[in-house]
Amino acid sequence: MQSQNELQRLVCSSSPHVRSGITIKKIMFAVVFSLLPAAGYGVYLFGMHALLLILSSIGMAVLTEFGLQKIFRMKVTASDGSAIITGLLLAMIIPPSAPLYVPIIGSFFAIAIVKLAFGGLGSNIFNPALAARAFLVASFPVAMTIWARPHVDGITGATPLGMLSESGMSAVLDHFKTKIAMYSAMFFGNTSGSLGETSALLLLVGGLFLIAIRVISWRIPAMFIGSVYLCSFLFGKDPLMAVLSGGVFLGAFFMATDYVSSPTTTIGQIIFGLGCGMLTVLIRELASYPEGVMFAILLMNCAVPLIDRFTKPKTLGQK
Repeated sequence: MQSQNELQRLVCSSSPHVRSGITIKKIMFAVVFSLLPAAGYGVYLFGMHALLLILSSIGMAVLTEFGLQKIFRMKVTASDGSAIITGLLLAMIIPPSAPLYVPIIGSFFAIAIVKLAFGGLGSNIFNPALAARAFLVASFPVAMTIWARPHVDGITGATPLGMLSESGMSAVLDHFKTKIAMYSAMFFGNTSGSLGETSALLLLVGGLFLIAIRVISWRIPAMFIGSVYLCSFLFGKDPLMAVLSGGVFLGAFFMATDYVSSPTTTIGQIIFGLGCGMLTVLIRELASYPEGVMFAILLMNCAVPLIDRFTKPKTLGQK
């Protein structure tokens, strides 16, 4: 007669059969950890008001998720870290001089409308932080287009992309004096811009950390950044400036790689990254808006179901 232990070995359970210790909470807090250097540098550049923006945005995101899940008797997931990431990312892509009500309203919109209205984590169509930023740009156009200068309270200045769009490359070079100084300022982050997107270096370090621990794949960031560089070159623009300016690094590593709103297949991720990069450059060059990362990713979010459908691997033996 077989022992009890031998019988238990024959019991089959539903998939997945291979498990690991990686959880949603661990992934989310790994992303939070990778964003802290760029966010902290934003506070260093723009002062305590930047810190208040971050805390207000995160606090409202967590409070909204917890409160609405309680009210509608949904499973409470406020502690999994996803709301923290949404609040932190939203704070990092708004002007550091924005009033405190801007991230508060934006975080409520991101969680209540973009995330929970579609069913919660795993069901949202768009990246919540980017969709909330688009809502804020439409609702508060003045507050969302005033850029503070680093280390200078109360004085505003145009971003490199803003100067390029309004006055051309000559105005940008007049501001930075030389191309080397311009590249250096944008790489290390000593420029006007959104709270957490100025330092390409710190965002690159955070992104490479996520790739190294296999939280995100290299495909989307590489295709995104590479296509921005190539398309800018084809348009006759400075490709290195195009890559280092605006939200390319933040969008490529932390927005476009969102698990829910990006493709799941290998080929799909390559197509998605290329599409985001090409649309970014097209919007910058052909539209009246100087930055294109936000709209490019949101437009490509719409195409994700179609991309997944046509890049799905065939079943073994299927023609």
